[in-house]
Amino acid sequence: MLEIPAALKPVMTFFHPLLMWVLLAVTLYALYLGIQIRRTRSAEGDLKKELIKGKFNLKHHVVGSILLVFMVTGTLGGMAVTYINNGKLFVGPHLLAGLGMTGLIATSASLVPFMQKGQGWARYTHIVLNGVLVGLFGWQAVTGMQIVQRILNS
Repeated sequence: MLEIPAALKPVMTFFHPLLMWVLLAVTLYALYLGIQIRRTRSAEGDLKKELIKGKFNLKHHVVGSILLVFMVTGTLGGMAVTYINNGKLFVGPHLLAGLGMTGLIATSASLVPFMQKGQGWARYTHIVLNGVLVGLFGWQAVTGMQIVQRILNS
């Protein structure tokens, strides 16, 4: 069985929760950028010109790409460390919601080409999927801290 060296064990054990808290903050920033894109799209005149200068669409794409890669690898990494440390995965709400979130963000990202072609259904689906993702992410933060507390207590 694979074992994490003792010196790296604390780092590996707590890397996933720390990464996920950072990603939750980045997710909220991506939400802000998405709202600014919607404002830009519906604005007129000088306000629209001013909002365009913010380049919110470019920033949203970059932040979304970063979120996608780190959420997928963070999910897989958290599962790997759990398996290495315990010889099994703990199948429960935290794991299942995390896997669901990974599917949601991948599906949401896959809608980008359709949104770029002006497909309204893709834009609304993207918004709904990401709304669910943000809600699940908040819940995951709470349940993740409960797991961290159990690890610290043992």
